[in-house]
Amino acid sequence: MFENMNEKEARQHILDLVAEYADSFHKKKEYEEGDRISYASRVYDRDEMTNLVDSALEFWLTAGRYTDEFEKAFAGYLGVRFCSLVNSGSSANLNAFMALTSPLLEDVNGKDRRVRRGDEVITVAAGFPTTVAPIIQYGAVPVFVDVTIPEYNIDVSALEDAFSDRTKAVMVAHTLGNPFDLRAVRAFCDKHDLWLIEDNCDALGSRYEMEDGWHFTGTVGDIGTSSFYPPHHMTMGEGGAVYTDDPLLNRIIRSMRDWGRDCVCPSGRDNLCGHRFDGQYGQLPFGYDHKYVYSHFGYNLKATDMQAAVGCAQLKKFPNFVEKRKENFAYLRNGLKACAASEGLDIEDKLILPVASAHSDPSWFGFMMTCREGVDRSTVVSAVEASGVQTRALFAGNLTKHPCFDDIRGDLSAYRIVGDLHNTDTIMNSSFWVGVYPGMTKEMLDHMIGAIIKAVQL
Repeated sequence: MFENMNEKEARQHILDLVAEYADSFHKKKEYEEGDRISYASRVYDRDEMTNLVDSALEFWLTAGRYTDEFEKAFAGYLGVRFCSLVNSGSSANLNAFMALTSPLLEDVNGKDRRVRRGDEVITVAAGFPTTVAPIIQYGAVPVFVDVTIPEYNIDVSALEDAFSDRTKAVMVAHTLGNPFDLRAVRAFCDKHDLWLIEDNCDALGSRYEMEDGWHFTGTVGDIGTSSFYPPHHMTMGEGGAVYTDDPLLNRIIRSMRDWGRDCVCPSGRDNLCGHRFDGQYGQLPFGYDHKYVYSHFGYNLKATDMQAAVGCAQLKKFPNFVEKRKENFAYLRNGLKACAASEGLDIEDKLILPVASAHSDPSWFGFMMTCREGVDRSTVVSAVEASGVQTRALFAGNLTKHPCFDDIRGDLSAYRIVGDLHNTDTIMNSSFWVGVYPGMTKEMLDHMIGAIIKAVQL
């Protein structure tokens, strides 16, 4: 096959064939009545597949040129200085939180900003567990506050009640793409010299208007995190990112991601600083190989270059993904109200519909609904699912009710709850959501609207 071809020509021939294969065998099937409508799905074409194969043919495997390209392009999109690609959104949250435990933060502008075991981190229980897991796993204390409905985000009126002399950070997610009150949370953190980690895994592309203008979510806090798992706003299969504008935090994030090492040389490159063998570190012998000096108890959280290759193609499509999500959300919301009215109903007598937070422009991940009193969620969800529409709960509902808390339940040294988490429990008992991913068509959305309207009348 490759006679009379050099390596470059042979590679291009393979990539051309891959593109043809993708066009022929990976075309999205058009929706037909009766097809199941997933809450999320990958949206891709020949670009992702040819990038993936191109990376495979190079066979570098670990982080390489596609990783460098993605980190630069992703940081550029968000308008931040530093981005580190990792292997999942959960790893991104782990990486972000553990960065705050670094000894390098013991003297930041004359203040000890390091998070230590026993220190407190304000968060919510109505979310995904890996926003909270790193806090507990390290030995810090999550302090849970309630959320608001219909925004489904942290209730900022509870922040001062949650604060103590051990509080060091706020770590909270933007729920289903809807930004939390960044003005209030940022002001609270600034007032008390607290770190702010924005779990942006479900809100990539969302924007929030601060006093100085519009910002992408994930960039207002000290550290932001993203996930590239297939249901999310863009995908590389598995994957995530940690980003910041702070050079010191970036140095720590990179170290924690890359085994905890002190050296900043990328894999496969040695002695970029010219001082590999002339430093003194800890109690090591003078001149110990800097490639094997560890300043943190770190991890290996890197992604592969094949994942990054897919991400590079996805990122070029991403702005259109965001706009499509917004369009689908608006179509679903307006359609539910109109369809209900045509049957003599007010849908908001049956369901609390989602509302964008003030000062926000959400890149919606899902369409959240809460059943009003007298409407049984189990009945509604069962009927919607039976109609072929996939639904989801708001992740943990109330994380503190799960079996993972059994061993620490009621232990005030392990976690604290501020208030009674009334809305969190309402979400656990009465809320569900459906998807708005960019691959959805109006025919799919119309079917979803009809299924929900029928379900709430049962």
